[in-house]
Amino acid sequence: MVGRLVPDGLWELFQRVVPAAPVRPQGGGRRRYGHREVLAAIVFVATTGCTWRQLPPGFGPSGPTAHRRFTEWSRARVWGKLYRLVLDELGARGALDWSRCAIDSVNMRATRGDLTGPNPVDRGKKGSKIHLITERSDLALSIGISTANTHDSQGLEPLVRGITPVRSRRGPRRRKPAKLHGDKGYDYDHLRWWLRSRNITPRIARKGVESSQRLGRHRWTVERTVAWLAGCRRVHRRYERKAGHFLAFTGIAAALICYRRLAKVLNSM
Repeated sequence: MVGRLVPDGLWELFQRVVPAAPVRPQGGGRRRYGHREVLAAIVFVATTGCTWRQLPPGFGPSGPTAHRRFTEWSRARVWGKLYRLVLDELGARGALDWSRCAIDSVNMRATRGDLTGPNPVDRGKKGSKIHLITERSDLALSIGISTANTHDSQGLEPLVRGITPVRSRRGPRRRKPAKLHGDKGYDYDHLRWWLRSRNITPRIARKGVESSQRLGRHRWTVERTVAWLAGCRRVHRRYERKAGHFLAFTGIAAALICYRRLAKVLNSM
């Protein structure tokens, strides 16, 4: 089970970002479970959507132990570092296409916690929203969360700024797409001007001008990525009180999606 949830390649990458275990100055204490077993337990919770206490005993660490380690690693931003490291490995092998990127968002219901708000498409029930930008082959380059009643247009600038420099097969690191596609929710002149000021060509549908039936010609990639994220059941519906924990699960889902692509690239070489 551990080897299936955490393959050797993913484990090698994780070892490069996980912090060293804290040392008790007074000594003593119980021996900590291995990082790989705990990581497998966290991946199991993220993908199945079960609660921490429903974690099967076959992993070794209990649910509370896995949750404490998850909290510890989330504070250390381990999931974001792992996600960026996998993107770097993909970029170094030329597996990222920056020529045409797409932006979109998706709402999900949230039972409690900060960064929740009335969902305008779910009868005003509390919810959160995931914003993301994907490159041409549908891998997420930037992810953020907000309240469900946040307009899509308000997430464009933070998402574009949030794209971290990614390695390229040759030349310097890259962090700007050549074109950015968006639906009519991003149809604002100030957003087009802002993108052009950063040398990004906006491809945003115009209200009352372009048909909605043609919006998916280049944006279907981001829609598929949204479906992949929803396959991680802990992201399909928000149960966490803390927005940072929900963002951590989103980062885990994105890192797993990118690692699957990296494994395919390595197998084809």
